[in-house]
Amino acid sequence: MQTQNPLLDEVSKLTTAAIGLAQAAGEEAKSAFRAQVDRLAAEMDFVRRDEFEALKAELAALREQVTRSKAKGRGQARAAEEAG
Repeated sequence: MQTQNPLLDEVSKLTTAAIGLAQAAGEEAKSAFRAQVDRLAAEMDFVRRDEFEALKAELAALREQVTRSKAKGRGQARAAEEAG
């Protein structure tokens, strides 16, 4: 933007430079924040979603197996009572 007034030209250039600097600083702050969060998550030893889902499915299968075993045991106990 060219004007007749050199002072306004300088103010315009400085404003444009300040805006560019502010945007760059904002991006740098965002990158630093993400790096901190990633480091913190790694230190806290979080479990990944796929690992959680696999363990959840395994636990459900084990619960079903325990329920069947308990039912089988109750059936055997009743049969022993009736025979005895």
